[in-house]
Amino acid sequence: MANVKTIFVASVTALAVLSLMASALVYGWLWRSLPVLKGEVTLPGLALPVNVNTGEHGIPVITAISRTDAAQALGFVTARDRLFQMDLMRRKSAGRLAEIFGEPALENDIRSRTYGYNVEVKQIWSKLSVNHRLILQAYTDGVNGFLAQNTALPFEFDVLGYRPEPWRPEDCLLVVLGMFENLTAGAEQDERMVSVMASVLPQEAVVFLTPDSDPFTDSLLANNKSLRTTAQVPVAALKSAMSNTPDHKMALASGYGKAALPGSNAWAVSGAKTSDHRAILANDMHLGLSVPNIWYRAALNYPQTQATGVFLPGTPFLVVGSNQYLAWGLTSLIGDFLDLVKLELNPENSNQYRANGKWLTFKQRSETIAIKGNNPQTLPIKETIWGPVAQKPLLGQQVAIHWVALDVDAINTDLLDMEQSRTLEQALEVVNRAGNPQLNVLLADNHANIAWTLTGKIPKRQGLDGLISQSWADGKKGWTGYLQPAQMPRVINPEAGVLVSANERRFGSEFPFLIGYQFANGYRAFHIKQRLKAMWQHDEWSMFNLQLDSTSEFYNYYQQLALTLLTPEALTQKPALQNIKRYLLAWDGQANDTSSGFPVLVEFRQRLIKMVFTPFLAACKQMDNQFSYEWTYVDTPLQALLQEKNQELLPYPEHYRSWDDMVLEQLEQSVQAVLARHPHQALADITWGLHNQTDFKHPFSRALPALSALLDMPKQPLSGCGYCIRVASPEFGASERFVVSPGHLEQGLLHMPGGQSAHPLSVHYRDQQIFWLTGKALPLWPKTTNNDLQLKPPNIGYQGQSPLE
Repeated sequence: MANVKTIFVASVTALAVLSLMASALVYGWLWRSLPVLKGEVTLPGLALPVNVNTGEHGIPVITAISRTDAAQALGFVTARDRLFQMDLMRRKSAGRLAEIFGEPALENDIRSRTYGYNVEVKQIWSKLSVNHRLILQAYTDGVNGFLAQNTALPFEFDVLGYRPEPWRPEDCLLVVLGMFENLTAGAEQDERMVSVMASVLPQEAVVFLTPDSDPFTDSLLANNKSLRTTAQVPVAALKSAMSNTPDHKMALASGYGKAALPGSNAWAVSGAKTSDHRAILANDMHLGLSVPNIWYRAALNYPQTQATGVFLPGTPFLVVGSNQYLAWGLTSLIGDFLDLVKLELNPENSNQYRANGKWLTFKQRSETIAIKGNNPQTLPIKETIWGPVAQKPLLGQQVAIHWVALDVDAINTDLLDMEQSRTLEQALEVVNRAGNPQLNVLLADNHANIAWTLTGKIPKRQGLDGLISQSWADGKKGWTGYLQPAQMPRVINPEAGVLVSANERRFGSEFPFLIGYQFANGYRAFHIKQRLKAMWQHDEWSMFNLQLDSTSEFYNYYQQLALTLLTPEALTQKPALQNIKRYLLAWDGQANDTSSGFPVLVEFRQRLIKMVFTPFLAACKQMDNQFSYEWTYVDTPLQALLQEKNQELLPYPEHYRSWDDMVLEQLEQSVQAVLARHPHQALADITWGLHNQTDFKHPFSRALPALSALLDMPKQPLSGCGYCIRVASPEFGASERFVVSPGHLEQGLLHMPGGQSAHPLSVHYRDQQIFWLTGKALPLWPKTTNNDLQLKPPNIGYQGQSPLE
């Protein structure tokens, strides 16, 4: 026995030694590619030396003698910190992920190649102004300067067995087009969904199930009529939909109403709302969260310009930020900028389609997709005058994708000029003519002014509303260009001294141009406006604290609905309901990590959505097995049905006697579902923080969970929800929080999840995570350190002075 024990101990010791040796080897391998933060580097293409001080939290302050030199240095340091992320972003848009990831990435590549981004960027590049081409080229030279001087690249390249190709200026445009897809391509699924509904359901039912408003939005826009609301529940139409449903119990693919809709909060207060008469702007952009974070923090300092904020890696675009004169923040417009055009094919020649009353021949394009571990796949693509033919038919008919993002003439790089804008009027002109994703823009200047407007190209439609797919063959339907800059709506210095944008509907039937139908629920905008008006004076800290507000009056309805059913009679019949009632009464109206009751309310709402709407929509699922009912205003028809309790529309009447019976059972099942997720917890002890935890992952750890501890952010309780100002869920939330008064950059605040560096051994890999998670601010302008990196042109002897000294 002693010998066995000795052998066991020796074996474990040997394994431990081997493990330590392996760990040391891995550490040494990773250590080789750690970013260099100080020293001297020769960088061809620079006109004069550039100083890069990597400040606290790894944020570079770039001091240069010109904008192009600053852009080149930005390209160099972004590649230093985020090269693999940049390469993934350009590959995703170019349709080249399968080259490195194999078959699992093929679906993405087929979609991107169909869109034709890789062809489009060459055409966009040829149309850019000389000045913008110089900036993109300088940024590209910086990226390639880093590639040329570093044989030890980020570990991901070694693991996947490839070295990235040189960066091209067009790759910056590929990254921008990727943001179009991130923010607006969901419109294709929306149009497919409503088109299927319109083919199966009565028109009244479709309108009822796809409204464009909610009580909070109606309160914000009291005199602004919506386009798709109905005063009453259309009982006959909905009953008809139910009676035509062969299988009431056919599950929908989804029914939870787009809880993770890309969006954002932004607001601005004028000098009338601050004690020292400064305008202040706040912005937090809501996107999917992963490792590393989507944004790259940097500060630029060159003649007549000091600017800082967050850049989009792979581009020189300061997306959200401030210079000494202006600050700007963005929120997704969430409008409708894509149409699926039904194609009428020539019955005698399937290679022709009808347009403007004539038969036209499809243009043909062939794409070859390389697939790691498999033979290449050839993808034939048909092109029409409206855009490429979608790979997936709609209701058995081919459709063309007509999308602003695929129009070469609708894309430009004018947002680059924001960095050097000096006045509010200049900034408004820049954003109104810019050809980037469609966004709300909030502005503040150093003279206490504020403004709201739109950016991105907004189509003018003729003969259609864009909600369902139609044929444009006769030439009477289609787009007739885009809104001109002078037609873009603007609000400057409103009397209240407050401007708010939280992706809500801002337009109604009186607005002369169609923006869309499916905006975000108005709760966030409503609550932000309430809070801003209630506070007499603001500063940076009051604005920042508002970004952390986890109040959710949105769920009050569902709490009251549940409590109404927990009557003394119900509690007598089912004593176990007493615990549920106590749990729901314990809810404090917040989605804080310590909040009780809230997990059940969130589950309760989701179950009600699925239970109530499945009988009306099961026929849609039969028509298209990929049908999914996801509508941002789903609570409007849901609450109308729950309020009316029409017995003829009761879901599954063979199972439930009344609406109250059905709702009470959903409440009980919600409790059981929450308990099942936390099997070792009593209901009273299940807080929102147990339910809602961060889950920010590196792309590798999804495939290799053993790497999670090294690569992912730790799982931690998370305050906030999808219907709070503080939007937060496990993989979605505020990708940054930013507050600034122009001309007072030193008082500005900014933090983001994760960290600046994408290198897991860097001290800056996760050093902002705790600030983001706990709601603590970091300075907008980075604090300097002794980490000075001198970038110099090859033909200049440089002694280390700052280029502006």
